[in-house]
Amino acid sequence: MSNENTRGNAPVGAGADRGRSPYNTGTGFRTGTGRGTTRRKEADRPRALTVFALVDLAALCLMFGAVIVGFGPVWGSLGYLLPAVGGVFVGLAVAWVGAWRRFPAVVVTALAVVGYFLFGAAFAVPHTAIAGVVPSLDSLRELMLGSVEGWKRFITTAPPMQSFPDLGVIPFLLMLLVALIAGTIAWRAKHAVWAVVPVLVGFVGVILLGTVDEALPVVQGLVITIVALLWGAVRVMEARVGTHSISTESSQEATRRLRWYRVRTGATILAVASLAAGFTGPLLMPDPDRTVLRETVVPPLDIHEFTSPLVGFRHYKKEVRDEEMFTISELPENGRIRIATLDRYDGVVYDASGDGGVTGFYTRVGDEIATTASGDPMSIDITVTGYRGVWVPEVGSLTGVSWKGANAQAQTEGSYYNSDTHTAITTAGIRPGDSYTLSTLVTPEPSEETLKKSKIKLDVEMPETEGSGMPQELPAKTAQFTGVETDAATKLFRIRDGLQADGFLSSGLEGEPLSRPGHSAERLNTLLAEEEMVGDDEQFAVALALMAQQAGIPARVVMGFYPDKQSEYEEGKPWSVLGSDVHAWIEVPFEEYGWVPIDAVPEEKPQMQPQPESKEEPKPPVLQDPEPPEEPEHAKAGSVEDDDKEEAENEGFDWGLLGMILLAVGIPLLVIAGPIVAILAYKARRRTARRNAEQPADRISGGWYEVVDVVTDLGTSVPRGATRRESAGVIAGAHAVPSTLMLAHRADETVFGTNEPTPAEVEAFWAGVDELVGGLRSTVSTRQRVRAALSLRSIWVRVAERRRAQAVARATGTTKEK
Repeated sequence: MSNENTRGNAPVGAGADRGRSPYNTGTGFRTGTGRGTTRRKEADRPRALTVFALVDLAALCLMFGAVIVGFGPVWGSLGYLLPAVGGVFVGLAVAWVGAWRRFPAVVVTALAVVGYFLFGAAFAVPHTAIAGVVPSLDSLRELMLGSVEGWKRFITTAPPMQSFPDLGVIPFLLMLLVALIAGTIAWRAKHAVWAVVPVLVGFVGVILLGTVDEALPVVQGLVITIVALLWGAVRVMEARVGTHSISTESSQEATRRLRWYRVRTGATILAVASLAAGFTGPLLMPDPDRTVLRETVVPPLDIHEFTSPLVGFRHYKKEVRDEEMFTISELPENGRIRIATLDRYDGVVYDASGDGGVTGFYTRVGDEIATTASGDPMSIDITVTGYRGVWVPEVGSLTGVSWKGANAQAQTEGSYYNSDTHTAITTAGIRPGDSYTLSTLVTPEPSEETLKKSKIKLDVEMPETEGSGMPQELPAKTAQFTGVETDAATKLFRIRDGLQADGFLSSGLEGEPLSRPGHSAERLNTLLAEEEMVGDDEQFAVALALMAQQAGIPARVVMGFYPDKQSEYEEGKPWSVLGSDVHAWIEVPFEEYGWVPIDAVPEEKPQMQPQPESKEEPKPPVLQDPEPPEEPEHAKAGSVEDDDKEEAENEGFDWGLLGMILLAVGIPLLVIAGPIVAILAYKARRRTARRNAEQPADRISGGWYEVVDVVTDLGTSVPRGATRRESAGVIAGAHAVPSTLMLAHRADETVFGTNEPTPAEVEAFWAGVDELVGGLRSTVSTRQRVRAALSLRSIWVRVAERRRAQAVARATGTTKEK
């Protein structure tokens, strides 16, 4: 006979708590009438082990699929599927194990962490895993750093994310957390419908991490809504129907038919309602602006750390005018190579702002860049021969940058692009021997006649310049050139024509009139005050931009290269760009054409000769016979005493004066320069000793010490007693130079290897040290570099380490004696 009666009550004679499972919550399964309780066989079994767990799994997977689709626009390919689906798999697996074994929250969290590091290598960063599956030290490092810093990098990097495989940590981790929480609620909570909440949080999170371009918002919303409502209805129906005692096959069949009937009916109603809402909703409700984090969060790159390239304009024109800067494989017709777009003037220098609005943001980019620009696609190769700097020479609107060479990884990691000003920068710097490929969109420039008939966008808000920073002659000169004209385009070209007519082009070269460099307010004030204005592109471009702004016309300055009449350029062939090919121009926004370049270079004129002081030819001087010297009254002819006395007086005066000068100048100079020379000499001697150590392994260790000392002098504290890899992690995090980690790995492999390093390996390692140190110093200002060169921090740290080592040695020796 059955242990339960037909009404589902406890067996006769059984106590109230007899047979109760220790896992039971105390709430029995109610009968349909609610007059008693019954205990089915599944009561003591975790839900994760029942057939209904498959229903929960199917519902969660459908909703997760709708969430994952949102990564499509920001990723740019289907590459996001592996980390996102992998995160769902790991999260659901941990949730299922936790529900099966009824682990507490602490154990489930520990399992999730283990799963994150164990499977994250294969799903999130397979490029760092051994054979693409087994976690390596690089995999663990990427997973640890990605979980903390990856979120910031994800929203401050220009899409598509497929260019940055290390960012696969973000979809993996996000979906792991969502799946873990949702699965735990679905398989363990009394009200499983709350599992929809983490799904919605994940859905919103994907939107915030994405772009303004949505994936399939209507389809995603309908899928999540239909599945959530239908799944919730099924769970309620199970609680009502599935708890009854089943005693006959006919009642079981009836229950199954009832379940499927309610499922089909509910699904049909929800599908019809959702489709109706999907078609009518967009028509009845306005299309709101999509809010994403990357549009509101300011990127971490501070562009003001880098000097405006316009400061070095005269350097190209004079010092390196005949030197080859780089070679470009192909230049579009009437094309220009842009170095930087400068939009903020402070009275001293024209600089790039990058503070948002029309000035845009500098966001991290890779070999693919999402853009809304249009034009003819081109692929351009650039090989650097003499150019140095962080500003990347580029053409058109970039859709990607692919770096090549030994420094390619650091340059890719440090590449930033401002799509509003079309300016690229790499914090790793560019030096001779580097090369890269530009994927770009090029549009033809409209003719001047077309522009004169067009309208200028006057509502563009440019960074303001304080009145005290503007040249005093600027308003009067602007009014002189524009007159009573009111049309913006006409005023612009009148200002341009006035500068060209009254200006004379001179870079201060040999045979040219004197022309001071710079574009400060004082220099421009001098330029505009002259009757015949003498200057080069630097002065005239800045003057034209400021005068245009004075007339109410938005304008910005651009520095770059383009071929002129003196350039050795042939259309359709590679062009070797020289320093003399540097130019500066302005850009003005036209309604039909966007930002259009306008040149301000004066037209060629006959050579301007400097004015002589007097037109009269000087007469040759008439030489007269000198008068014989008068003899002193008391002098005696042939006396040697006076000659000796005069010579002695002259000798005493000269040597005394020289001694006074040496004492007055030499002592302060020695006091000031002595410590500086001593510090620099000590650091140079320390570096030489490390590089020429007796043992090759000591040379490798010395190279790593050199990196740590440079970083210490730059202000970054490296923990005492840290391993090279730990120290490299600190340095990479503080200075955003991932190549530090690679150098630390090379040092460990060489020092702890079985074979003695060869001289070639030592030289290669020190070459990496020099490259890394140069990259670290290039990321800071000149003032910081000078301060680091004279810093004593690394010296004191090494002294403290030696004292500590000596103390340990003495203590060890004393212990042995005892």
